[in-house]
Amino acid sequence: MAVKLRLKRMGAKKSPFYRVVAADSRSPRDGKFIETVGYYNPVSEPAEIKIDEELALKWLNNGAIPTDTVRNIFKKQGIMKKFHESKMTKGE
Repeated sequence: MAVKLRLKRMGAKKSPFYRVVAADSRSPRDGKFIETVGYYNPVSEPAEIKIDEELALKWLNNGAIPTDTVRNIFKKQGIMKKFHESKMTKGE
């Protein structure tokens, strides 16, 4: 089962709100998911982002693949940097 970290669209029409979830890559965008990792609200100014860092790193270490948008959100939060640093220290 290929797990992806991706956005699940919530909210009303024309005011989107996204949850960052770990889901099977075969399930639909707003369908069944495994676990909620955080949320992203692009409507608020500035955009509101709240990610559970431990959960995100757990899923990344277990082989979950983030989508391009989730990868960019993780970069802004510094999660991708921590993930790469943890991979580098394991090799030593």
